[in-house]
Formats: sequence, structure tokens, C-alpha cells
Amino acid sequence: MEKSEKIIQPELPLNNPATKSSLVSERYWWKVVALCFVGWVLIYADRTILNPVMPQIAAAFHINDAQLGLINSIFFLTYALSQMPFGILAEKVGRKTMITIGFLLFGLMTLFSGIVASFGMFLIVRATAGLGEGSYYGPQYALSGEAIPLSKLTLGTAIINSGMAFGSSGGYLLSSYLVLQHHQHWSTPFLIIAIPTMIVGLLFLTLKEHVHTENDSSSPILKGNSASQSNHQIREIFTNRNLILTFFLCFCSIYAYFVVLTWLPQFLQVERGFKGTSVGFISSLVPWASIPGALVFAKIYDKFNHAKALVWLLVPLAVTSLLVVGFTQSRTTLIIALIVYGLTGKLAIDPILVSFVTKQAGKTRLSTTLSAFNFVGMSGSILAPYFTGWISDQFGSMTVGFYLGAVLLLIGAIGFLFTKDATLTTKKEA
Repeated sequence: MEKSEKIIQPELPLNNPATKSSLVSERYWWKVVALCFVGWVLIYADRTILNPVMPQIAAAFHINDAQLGLINSIFFLTYALSQMPFGILAEKVGRKTMITIGFLLFGLMTLFSGIVASFGMFLIVRATAGLGEGSYYGPQYALSGEAIPLSKLTLGTAIINSGMAFGSSGGYLLSSYLVLQHHQHWSTPFLIIAIPTMIVGLLFLTLKEHVHTENDSSSPILKGNSASQSNHQIREIFTNRNLILTFFLCFCSIYAYFVVLTWLPQFLQVERGFKGTSVGFISSLVPWASIPGALVFAKIYDKFNHAKALVWLLVPLAVTSLLVVGFTQSRTTLIIALIVYGLTGKLAIDPILVSFVTKQAGKTRLSTTLSAFNFVGMSGSILAPYFTGWISDQFGSMTVGFYLGAVLLLIGAIGFLFTKDATLTTKKEA
């Protein structure tokens, strides 16, 4: 892409007077933001209720750290592999329908996670839960991107993303309180999360949805059958340098984050001597700190639209904090480093990257583009849990895993320097 080339952002339906009467209202887009926020709360609670009780699961199934890591890796394998197919399918059957089906499946599998009695069955159930959650990312951000006014897009995305922080913290605290503090069975948190998940999935059917067609005048028209359209979309996505480099940074950021998300509770218990609910509390500092960080930096990005400058403000701080987490023996320094990582790490960078990707994508392929973004990014979540567990088995410590996450994050940020900031041209908002 030449420097002089401008990215023309197609006018989103909310800013189009023809659709404003059916889709646009201040109350409606806040409703979308709120429901998408709750969706992420439940998804991340489902992911993190596992992590504080990993020692109990290891004892119950007689497995080592690498096998423990495999639980999360196989979950994220099916989650990542389902991104592109579900993103494409959502364009055909409807985004809210795709989300509802996925939530019903992952809620049911969360219930079964607390019931199955063998490690093999537990892996199958968690893999199927990952498949269900795979329906959410692309369709959700396409729905919310359609609903949120363009001038509020990064801020709205940051509010939605803060659900990840609330869910992560809630999952850590729920498991720590019930299992570590009050010695209930490790399966109890799974049973508690399951029913609200299925209810929220059904609530997505109440949202409005703009149905795009080949005759949509604001979109590029792709001739031919649906298979050739899908192939054209995928080629277009994976030949865009800005998208590829953003995907790579997302991969590195998520790898580092899932080292922390998966292994921090056990690291605190085994290598730093924390016990009981303090494990959940200290672990939850990362997601809690990410909330103000994400909101502040999202607002800055909406105002100045300089993705590279923000990435290079945040990433060096995040890298440094991960290195400190790995080597410090001071509890106070460890806590400060975790707070800094929360403020500047994955959850703070995400809204900037999602907004950057959204501005590169045509409206009709938005679900597919965002699903591709999340597919590449979440590949890091497949590798991080197992590989960090393997490192722990080989070296007797998880610290090398933290160092590796920091190095990858820095490499991803260096790659992002080679993107070109898009100059957005939009029609005046109605």
C-alpha cells in the first residue's frame, strides 16, 4: 500500500440515515455494549475458574504439568480453529444466531466439565466448550462495530473488552474462594457458571442486526457463488500487510497473556508461597488493572488515531513487567509488576488492534476479518499453556515461560512498526 493511499472507511449502518431509524439510538448501542460485555465476563470466567484449581485437577486425574497445560491448549485449539468457519457462517445465518448457538453449546459443556470422571472425557468436554466459544469473537465485534458510532468505536470496544477483565477476576476469585479457601470440590465453579451462560446466549437473539447483501451499495460486490466469495475474502485478508502484521502482534500479545492467565495462580502457590484466596486476589490484579488502562488508551486512540505510537508506549512497559514477574522474589515488587502488566498488556492493547483491524475491513467481510484476526492471535493461547507446562517440567520453574512471553511480545511490536497508519475518511455522522 503506497503512503499516499487512504483507507476509506465504509459508512457503518449506524451512521447511515437509511438505517438509522431501525438501528441507531444512544440507548441501543449501549445495550449492545452491555450484553457483549457480559458475554466476555462469562467466557473468561469459564476459562479462569480452571486455573486456581489446577493442582486439585492434577491430583484427581494423576497428571503432570504438561498434561495440565494440555487442558487449556486443546480448549484453545478448537477455539482458534473454529474462528474462520464460524466467522464466514455468521455472515450467512446471522451473527446473533451464531452467537446464541455457540453460547448454548459452551454453557452445556461447562456443565459437563464439572460432571465427567476421567481425564480423557474432561479433555473432550473442554475441547467442545472451546468450539462453542469460537462462535463469539468475530460475530460479536461485527455486531458491536455495526452498532457503536464510529467516533466511539475504540472506547466502546474497550468497555466490551473490560468484560474479559471482570470475567478473569471473577473466575479466579470464585475458584479460590470455594475450593482453596472453603475446600469445596474443584468442579463446583463449573456448575455455577453453566446456567447463566446459556441464558445470556438466548438474550443475544433480542439484538437487531443489519443484514448485508451483495446489493448493499456501501459494500464491495463480490460476484460468483458463496464459496468463491469466501475464498476471495480470505485471500484479500491474508494479502493485506497491515492486517498480517497486526495479526502477528496479536499472536505475540496473546501468547504472553496466556502464560500469565493460565500459570500465574500455580506460580504464586508453588514458586512464591501464596495461599488460599490471596492466590485469586493477586491473580486478579492483572485483569482489574487492565480496565482503566484499556479505557484511557482507547480514548487516546479515538482522539489521535496513532496505533504505532500507542503500541510502543505500552509494549516496553508490558515486557519489562513480565521479566520482573519472572525473576523477583519480593512480593511487593511482584504485585507492582502485575499491576503494570495489567495496565499495559494484552487487554490494554486489544481495543487498539481491534479498531485498527476494523478500519481495514470492508463491512461485509468484517466478521470474517475479525475471526481471522482472533484465529491467528488465539493460536498463541494454544501454544502458551502446554509449552509453559513443558518448560516447568523440564526446568523445575515457570520463570523461563514468563521470559519467553516477554521476548515474543517485543518481537510482535517490532513487526507492527512496519504497518502504515490509515488515514480515515468518513461521511459526517447522522
